[in-house]
Amino acid sequence: MKRQGSALAAALAMLLAACASTPPSPHEAGWTAGRLSLRIDAAGEAPAQSVSAAFELRGDGESGELRLNSPLGSRVASARWAPGLALLDDGKGERSFDSLAALSQQALGEALPLQALPNWLAGRPWSGAAHAAAAEGFEQLGWQVDLARRAEGWIEARRSTPPVVRLRVKLDDAP
Repeated sequence: MKRQGSALAAALAMLLAACASTPPSPHEAGWTAGRLSLRIDAAGEAPAQSVSAAFELRGDGESGELRLNSPLGSRVASARWAPGLALLDDGKGERSFDSLAALSQQALGEALPLQALPNWLAGRPWSGAAHAAAAEGFEQLGWQVDLARRAEGWIEARRSTPPVVRLRVKLDDAP
């Protein structure tokens, strides 16, 4: 149990390893910026995990870039993707993966639907998978996306199957 927790903590540390760089201007075209928190509940012998960071995101499910920044504004990690390839730069070099799901599985211990995130933050389902309307948003890829507070810049997504995963996003510029 401790070994798996240490491995997950090391993966999170790699994801958040310092790699200073200048963040884009808030008005740089095509970027969505804000803060995010991700919580993965404990499951079996895997301990609970949580990550919080400022982020900048541009692109869509096909190609794009995600930058994670520390509270002081230094770059801690970035991911870029295009069809069939996802790259993670954690300050120790760039690693490649076949998909964003594989990248997140390696970095966080869970495959997350990062390809859908740009659409979700825009308040709409991703076109790459079926979805169902819900009272305050929609369900897609096994996630409930809550848009009830989107006008205030808040978006929440939750996967209820174990381990439960919660993603909360506060956009810098509310729609």
